[in-house]
Amino acid sequence: MRMYDIIESKRDGHELTDEQIDFFVNGYVAGDIPDYQASALCMAIFYKGMTDREIVRLTLDMAHSGDMVDLSPIPGIKVDKHSTGGVGDKTTLVVAPIVASLGVRVAKMSGRGLGHTGGTLDKLESVPGLTTSIDEQRFFSIVSEVGCAVAGQTGNLVPADKKLYALRDVTATVDSLPLIASSVMSKKIAAGSDKILLDVKCGSGAFMKTVDDAIALAQEMVRIGEGVGRTTAALITNMDRPLGCCVGNALEVEEAARTLMGKGPQDLTDICVELAANMLELADKGDIAACRSMARGQIENGEGMEKLAQMVAAQGGDASYVRDPSRFGSDACVRDVYSNCDGWVRHMNTERVGIASVSLGAGRARKEDSIDPLAGIVLQKKAGDKVAKGDVLATLYASSEAQLDEGEQILRDSYEISDEQPEPEPLVYARVTRNGVERLA
Repeated sequence: MRMYDIIESKRDGHELTDEQIDFFVNGYVAGDIPDYQASALCMAIFYKGMTDREIVRLTLDMAHSGDMVDLSPIPGIKVDKHSTGGVGDKTTLVVAPIVASLGVRVAKMSGRGLGHTGGTLDKLESVPGLTTSIDEQRFFSIVSEVGCAVAGQTGNLVPADKKLYALRDVTATVDSLPLIASSVMSKKIAAGSDKILLDVKCGSGAFMKTVDDAIALAQEMVRIGEGVGRTTAALITNMDRPLGCCVGNALEVEEAARTLMGKGPQDLTDICVELAANMLELADKGDIAACRSMARGQIENGEGMEKLAQMVAAQGGDASYVRDPSRFGSDACVRDVYSNCDGWVRHMNTERVGIASVSLGAGRARKEDSIDPLAGIVLQKKAGDKVAKGDVLATLYASSEAQLDEGEQILRDSYEISDEQPEPEPLVYARVTRNGVERLA
C-alpha cells in the first residue's frame, strides 16, 4: 500500500477503505508518512469529504492511536460534556456539580485556553492550591467518591489528533466537517464515558457561524458517537454574545459559584440547566422536563454548590474561594469603559470580546504564554440591553495600564449600538439526537 495511491483515490472522490485509513493514521503517528503527504490527504478530504463509514473509521483509528481511558472501575453511568468553545463558557463548572449531585458521575478531561476561547483547566487553577494534573488512580477515586472531577488530558491521549490538528492549523484545512468531527469525537471516545452530550456553539464567537453549519457538524458527531456504541446528543447554543457577564479565569469561577448559589446571570443559568437536563436524560434520570426541574432544584437547595466545593477540595483547592467568591479579589489595574452614545446594544462581536480578554492577560496567543488569573472583563451591558451615554459598558481588569489601553480599544470595537431595539435571541437553537433534529427556535 502506498500513501500516493490513497491521496490520489480521495482526490478523485473515491471512498477510502478501512485498510487505507488504518495505513494513513498508523503511519503518520509512527512518523513513516511525511507532513507533506498528510497535508495533501487533508486537503483532498477538505474538497471531497468523507462518507459516514470513513469518518467513523478515521475517528476510531485516531482514538486508538494512544491511551484509551477505561472508566469501568468507576461505578454507575458516566456522562461527558464537550463544548466546541466560546467566550465566557464556564458551563462545566456549573453543570458537572449539578449532574454529580444527582448521582450521575462526570469524569471530565479538559484542555487549556488558546486564542479567544478560554480553557476550563485555566479557570479552575485560579483557585489557590487546585491542581488539574491528577494521575489516573486519583482521578478515578475523586469521581467515584465525589461524583465529578476535571483533569488535564494525558500526554498520550489521541496523539494522532495532536499531530493532525497542528498540521491542519498551518495548511488551511481546519474548516473540514469530517476532520472537525473526527477530531472532537476521537478525544471523547478515548476519554471513556458511556454517554456524550455535545454543546455545539454557533455565532460570532464560535467556530461555526450559522445554525445550519452547527447542526450539520452536530449530526456528524452524533452519528460517530452512535456508530461506536456511545449514546450521543447535541445542543446547538448561541455564541453571538458572551455567556454570562464575566470573561477571564478567576472571574468566571466566581460567576460559576454565584450561579450555583442562585445568583448568576439568567442566560448562564438557563444554558446550564438545559445542559444538565440533557446529561441527566442521557443517564436515564427521566424525560427532559423532569430533568430540567431536578437541575433547577439542585441550584435552589444548594446541593450543586456543595458538590463544586467538594470537587475543588478533592483536587487540592481552597474551597472557601468558591463558597465566598469575593475572596478572589481583583487585579492591580481596573477601568470602566463608558458608552459614548444613547441607544441599544444591537450586536456584539463575541470573538473580539475574547481577543480583548487575551490582550488583558486572561488568555494565550501561543501555547507557551502564561496567563494572569485575575485579568478579564465584567460586561455590564450585552446585546439587547438599553444604554445611555455615560453608562458603563464593561469593567476591565489587568496588571498594567498599557494592557487596559489595548483591551479597551478592542472591546469598544466589539460593541454595535443602534437606535432600534433588537429582537431577543434564543439561547438554544436545536437539539440533535440519533432520531433527528428538533428545532427549538
